[in-house]
Amino acid sequence: MKIQIINGPNLNLLGVREKSIYGDNSFESYLEQLRQQYADVTIDYFQSNKEGELIDKLHEVGFSYDGVIINAGAYTHTSIAIADGIAAITTPVIEVHISNVHKREAFRHQSMLAASCIGVIAGFGLNSYRLALEHFLTR
Repeated sequence: MKIQIINGPNLNLLGVREKSIYGDNSFESYLEQLRQQYADVTIDYFQSNKEGELIDKLHEVGFSYDGVIINAGAYTHTSIAIADGIAAITTPVIEVHISNVHKREAFRHQSMLAASCIGVIAGFGLNSYRLALEHFLTR
């Protein structure tokens, strides 16, 4: 099984930025834990602060991977282009968020991506990614 994790803007600063919201672990350290826990799964990782690069990655993996887990960061609330990119591919996509976006600012309550995804997981910290991975493993 091949799973692509895609993280959007500012998620390269996990473990450094707003620790009260996002915790103090870097994504890279969490990714190593995931890879050890799910050694039989190929888990590829991509992060970019640029919208077009996120779309390019979706197009690159969107017809050959078993699943995509995307945390588009703030683009979740603004990007019709990423939503269209998700809708254009055949690989199923799960939208994830580390924080519970519905307990935060009102503008974070709306996702432009959710309608193009098979599901949304939010509010479970970095474990949101593991929960998405578990879905792909059990379907």
